[in-house]
Amino acid sequence: MKSIKRAFLDTEDGQILYRIGGEGEPLLLLHMTPRSGEEFRELMPILAQNRCVIAMDLMGLGDSDKPPRVYSVADYAKTAIALWDELGIKKSSILGSLTGGYIAGEIAAAYPERVDKLILANVVGFDAQEQEKILKRYSEGFKIKEDGSHLLERWLARVNYVGGGELNHSCVLEDLKCFGSPVYTGLAVANYCLDAPTRFSLINCPTLVLSGEKALEPLEKGGLAKAENQSWLSTAIPHSQRVELASGTLWMMNQMPEEVSKIVSNFLDEKVMEN
Repeated sequence: MKSIKRAFLDTEDGQILYRIGGEGEPLLLLHMTPRSGEEFRELMPILAQNRCVIAMDLMGLGDSDKPPRVYSVADYAKTAIALWDELGIKKSSILGSLTGGYIAGEIAAAYPERVDKLILANVVGFDAQEQEKILKRYSEGFKIKEDGSHLLERWLARVNYVGGGELNHSCVLEDLKCFGSPVYTGLAVANYCLDAPTRFSLINCPTLVLSGEKALEPLEKGGLAKAENQSWLSTAIPHSQRVELASGTLWMMNQMPEEVSKIVSNFLDEKVMEN
């Protein structure tokens, strides 16, 4: 397995932590909210055997600084471009998970000359009612309680889906890092999601829509997404390929890294037919 190193990118709005490993064609990994590049901890060493893999902690999450204002999805896209420029990367493929997928799609729409291939993993669609719920949840953020009960609340939040072991522990640590402030990436994507179909219609690069069979379950249960709103990617990007991973969940990057890496590698290794 290839080793993964950590480094920081200095920007005018603060430092961004990123992980990098491997050599060859680059692949940028963008995590979901409120996680960090740790979402790809198991996946990165596998993919780094054949390419250069980079995972950044989006500003306001993980070990990156909190931005000085509420970022837009376009702002987050610019930070990815800044990282590529710092690393001397002219063109890269991107894998974005859920909220990270919205940012990945905006990069492909706004900077088409910089994106080779695009993978959108569990990029769930939302309607106006769901958008309002997400805005409220992430604008309030997580609150510290004097009796410490917030710790148990965060532990129990995903335990039915990820279990009570190391993955849940990692998720709780990531939650705690964004306590006491708005969850910036969640706000950015909530403000963007209703415009996303129009923006994503500009995407021309080869695109894979990768979904987990069980990924929608916790969002449906929480009233944050509906099954009938999930056809938007096929409509916005009609040339996209689709793969559903059996038993895949929102956390399949950690839970099923071998299966995910095989799908991702097969797509990235496909030769694009010239017109």
